[in-house]
Parts: sequence; structure tokens; C-alpha cells
Amino acid sequence: MSDDDVRYCERCSYIFLKLILFAYAIIWWLIGGFILAIGIYAEVERQRYKTLEGVFLAPAIILILLGIIMFIVSLVGLVGSLRDNLTLLKVFMYTLAVCLILELLGGILALAFRHQTVGLVNKNIRKGIVNYYDDLDFKNIMDFVQKRFKCCGGQEYTDWSVNMYHNCSALSPSACGVPYTCCITTKPNEVANTMCGYKVLEKTRLELIEIIHIRGCTDAFFIWLMDNYKIMAGLLLGILLPQFFGVVVSWLYMTRVEDAISSVQLSVREEDLFPSL
Repeated sequence: MSDDDVRYCERCSYIFLKLILFAYAIIWWLIGGFILAIGIYAEVERQRYKTLEGVFLAPAIILILLGIIMFIVSLVGLVGSLRDNLTLLKVFMYTLAVCLILELLGGILALAFRHQTVGLVNKNIRKGIVNYYDDLDFKNIMDFVQKRFKCCGGQEYTDWSVNMYHNCSALSPSACGVPYTCCITTKPNEVANTMCGYKVLEKTRLELIEIIHIRGCTDAFFIWLMDNYKIMAGLLLGILLPQFFGVVVSWLYMTRVEDAISSVQLSVREEDLFPSL
């Protein structure tokens, strides 16, 4: 293969990698901007009805943080690919690599210390249950989880006793009860009796088997994960592979940019050494 053919192949690979990296960065930049916009809108709506100072399990805050990170990192990669700026390309590649490593480490640590992880989750769920009727975000999440996974509370249904309205010492109609989303429904789309959890905290587990779901949502969720491991594996690959792809493409494109810079510098030195007559 002649030198002209080599240069042509290098030029084609440079253009191809540039287009791939540009498309990759702009897609994630747009996604990041979209997530950020949704997060800001959700937070504005949340502030209208907010009665708590905390941000426990606030989806809006999570969306805003995720959107900002994706927007900024993707913008760095976008500008770096357009300008062939090695510094920006390195920042983009290393940021993706660090995020990928942190996600892997987080998953490994969560599995290695699964008992502590479960305990932490249960503790935070009980904190949320305390403010169940005051925090609309948490209420919607908890209701959805209890319906979807057919469960009640965090560790178990008795977690609802920490709520001031469901505690047995309360004077409200919900005293010693649980939300209706804990109740067992026998028919699809059946309209649940909102008082079906009345006084259930005074009864034994055996008495409640046909009334409410007595299993805690933490256990129910982990059982669901084990039963749907293929879906979870696909979801994890869907999260990790795009980041790994971005790291690889960034690295390959950086090598082409460095080769191009080296070629230009070599040509300049040759012209200085052998000036045309």
C-alpha cells in the first residue's frame, strides 16, 4: 500500500470517528437537556405543594442533577469533537471512564454489603413514611411500589406505625391502619376500599393474609429482581455499554487527532530543514 493510500485510510477513519463521536455527544447532550427541563418543571411543581424542608427521594432533584451532569459532560465532548481539542476530549473520556468505574464499584459494594444496603433502604423508607401525607413525591412513589410489587411498608407492614396518622395512639380514623394501597384486590381494576386497612396493626400476621400484603416492599423488590434477572441484566448493559462505547470512541478519535497533529508538526519541521528553492 502506497503512502497516499495510507493517508487516505487515516483521513477516512478520522472523519468517520469524528462523525460518530459528534453524533454520540449531541444525542446525549439533547437527552441531558430534556431530562434537565423535566427536572426543573417537576421541581417548580413540587415547590408549589412542598411542606417539607428535606429532599428525600425527590425525583425532581435527581432528574436535575442527572440532567446537569449529562448536559455538561456531553457538551464538553461535543465541543472537543468539533474543535479537535485534545484537552476537552481527555476530560470527556476520563469523566465517562470515572462514571463507569464508580457505577461498577457502587454495584459491587452494594452486593458485598447487601445487608447494610437493605438496612439503609429500610431506614430511609421509614423516614419517608413518617412524612407520607406531607411529601407528595414520596407518597406517589410509595403508593406505586406497594401496588406494583404487592407489598406494604419497607421491612414489613408494621412500619406504618411510625406515621402519626397510622400510629395506634392517633385519634384519626386511620389509627392502627395502613394505606389502601397495601390491601389485596381480587379483581383487576377493582376499586379498592380506602378503609380496607382499618385497624390491621392490631391483628396478627395470620389474620391479615387475605386482607393486606404483609410482605415488606424491600424484600418484594429484591425478589422481583431475582425473578427478572434477564431484564435487569439488559438494563445494566443498556446503562454501561453506551458509556464504554463513548470511552472507546473518544480514545480512538484522540489517537487520530494526535496522529494528525504529529503529521503536521513533522511536515513543518521538514519544510524548515529543507526549504523549497
